[in-house]
Amino acid sequence: MNPADQKALAELRAWQRRMQQKPTLLNRVTRRVQARLNALLPEKVHVAITVAIQKMVQGVLFGSTYTTQRPVPEGTLEEREERVRARIRAYRNTAALEGGVTGAGGFLLGLADFPLLLGIKLKLLFDIAALYGHDVRSFPERLYLLHIFQLAFSSQYTRRETYRQLADWPTTEATMTAESFDWRIFQQEYRDYIDLAKLAQLVPVIGAAVGAVANYRLLVQLGETAIMCYRLRWFAEQGRLPDQA
Repeated sequence: MNPADQKALAELRAWQRRMQQKPTLLNRVTRRVQARLNALLPEKVHVAITVAIQKMVQGVLFGSTYTTQRPVPEGTLEEREERVRARIRAYRNTAALEGGVTGAGGFLLGLADFPLLLGIKLKLLFDIAALYGHDVRSFPERLYLLHIFQLAFSSQYTRRETYRQLADWPTTEATMTAESFDWRIFQQEYRDYIDLAKLAQLVPVIGAAVGAVANYRLLVQLGETAIMCYRLRWFAEQGRLPDQA
């Protein structure tokens, strides 16, 4: 194993430990508060939000299969990740610009940030998958992207379970279908994760700065999570899967 792969493997092991950590006291308190807030919403509102986000995500996933580059067939892990990080920087800057523009536009324009940013995030995941050599035209690969997205923007409770599904992807892929994917958890975790980061974007004057910074950080978070998830698959396919404990 070359030095670059050794470094990547060491970083992956440290990330695996973080993904499997038990929720902290702050995590538990935050979860209870969010659960109470969600309980205040009528069930029909939860259903409506879940369906809206499901259709929005599925629309982007379906459309992006026609605009994403074909899988890159060759390249070392280091070479692939150089291209991946360049792509993350490009999308990060685009998201920051979009957040600044919508944030400067006040409440109504700020609401448009949600679907725009969601589309940018999912398109980034499609490009990253192709750069690691995976064909996102297949349903299992798109399902893998959904799990990466959920891992990046979830509480520690959901993160641990999502990580387990990704770490044992052959089993997950064989047992999960489009119907069995839990869109309710997906939308609640995503909303709860970004609410605090994005709420101030709707405030006049400071909205532009908040929107730019929040979008910048969210794209970095998603990109780094994707890198680790694809490293997990890379080393598994190379027969060098690190311990999951």
